[in-house]
Amino acid sequence: MTIEYDQLDSNAANFVPLTPLSFLHRTADIYPQREALIYNQRRYTWAQTRNRCTRIASSLAARGIGKNDTVSVFAFNTPEMFESHFSIPMAGAVLNTINTRLDAATVAYIIDHGESRIFICDRQLWPVLQEALQSSELQPEIIIIDDADATEKPELPTDIAFSFYEDLVDRGDDTFAWRSPEDEWQALTLNYTSGTTGLPKGVVYHHRGSYLMTMGTVISWALPPHPRYLYTVPMFHCNGWGHAWTMTALAATVVCIRAFAPKLFFDLVEQHGVTHFGGAPVILNMLANAPAEDQKVFKDTVFAMTAGAPPPAKVLESMAQFNFEVMHVYGLTETYGHILHSAPQDDWYQQSIERQAELKARQGVRFSMTEAVDVIDPETGKSVPWDAETMGEIVIRGNTVMKGYLKDPGATADAFKDGWFMSGDIAVIHPDGYIQVKDRAKDVIISGGENISSVEVEGVLYKHASVGEAAVVALADEKWGEVPCAFVELKSGAAASEQELIEFCADNMARFKRPKKVVFGELPKTATGKIQKNVLRERAKEL
Repeated sequence: MTIEYDQLDSNAANFVPLTPLSFLHRTADIYPQREALIYNQRRYTWAQTRNRCTRIASSLAARGIGKNDTVSVFAFNTPEMFESHFSIPMAGAVLNTINTRLDAATVAYIIDHGESRIFICDRQLWPVLQEALQSSELQPEIIIIDDADATEKPELPTDIAFSFYEDLVDRGDDTFAWRSPEDEWQALTLNYTSGTTGLPKGVVYHHRGSYLMTMGTVISWALPPHPRYLYTVPMFHCNGWGHAWTMTALAATVVCIRAFAPKLFFDLVEQHGVTHFGGAPVILNMLANAPAEDQKVFKDTVFAMTAGAPPPAKVLESMAQFNFEVMHVYGLTETYGHILHSAPQDDWYQQSIERQAELKARQGVRFSMTEAVDVIDPETGKSVPWDAETMGEIVIRGNTVMKGYLKDPGATADAFKDGWFMSGDIAVIHPDGYIQVKDRAKDVIISGGENISSVEVEGVLYKHASVGEAAVVALADEKWGEVPCAFVELKSGAAASEQELIEFCADNMARFKRPKKVVFGELPKTATGKIQKNVLRERAKEL
């Protein structure tokens, strides 16, 4: 006789949809007077942070914002950006954080594609938004963050109605009952990729995924209660790797930094007793190469998480001089950020510092919340051998894989195959089971932690009247990890200088995507006329 376990149903007492919003309520209930946020002279306790978020959520709800409404935030790492990770979904809406380095045309595209109802914008970024609104079809309500510590304060609009961020707080209702998601699969955030195949894709996260990402980060990074975290990871990038929710769950103290600078970084770590921070390898490189008078060596170990282009072992090695313990992680926008980490083994510490750095520079093994990661032969679909030589594509399965791409069923279908998310990254598996990325299937250039599409840069170059053909590949760079390098074949009889083409790109796209070097000459091609980028990559290594 079969026991009828399935007749025991879920109910409100034994099943609650998972959401990272619950972390704020627990922490504010238990540690109301612990310091939550520090930003220059501004300081908020966890009780104050919840109160502010509740008031903001009520103000959004009063404007008719609710389930599946998109609220965009175009801001730096200030308390307002942190609060938005709670206040906007507390109103039932979807948080859309936007890269502060984007050009107006891309911002306009995101407004329309994401159907932004409200746009919260730091005053310094108003000129970009103002230009974007001139070409966007939608005209969202504008709310301005007027940060007293901003270095640039452009004139505010006189022809467009807007309100200030603090109005949401001052006029909000602190008795507002926040809206728990009806379903943990409900959309939580909308993050746009860097447009690696042209226009950026809208990646949709759900409440369940971000809750589990928090839990996985706590376990795999071995985080203690009440860390003191310096938020150097841009919160627009994969929701700041989910660390806004993670640090809230741990009742941490979060130190905000509006704009990164090595001296400011070292000063803040010392001043506030920072124990943890995260950042792309370019951040570590900037710290390593900062003037000696700006650098500080810390008595207590400071724990760092780094992700982006595979960090040179030399950069990881250099962090030891400051007493930084670095953990390298790997992930994508589509996986809520990190899903692999170079988890250290006991015997690593018996190796030389140089060898330890090499081992830590690998992308590693799966995070605790990640169900499965493999490297497969794209032709056979079978796992590659653990020989550190045979290359295949990284595939991922788990609860921290996106719902899909917004309004793009074709791209969503292409991303999922045979129960796996196809990363597009090419890697090997070492004999110890650690994964190491070797190439990028779609020629993505990762510069300072930001993805740059070679196709997009090529598209801009082709708009120049003198350019006949163009191909863009990654060029190694000590500061940024990688930068775009353009190989250009001019039209017969045409002329153009390297600086002219670089400035042309800077004027027609986000400046950080412009090529840093241009090489003129005939482009190598296959028998069918396809440009041989593999040959150009080898040439770039010699530059």
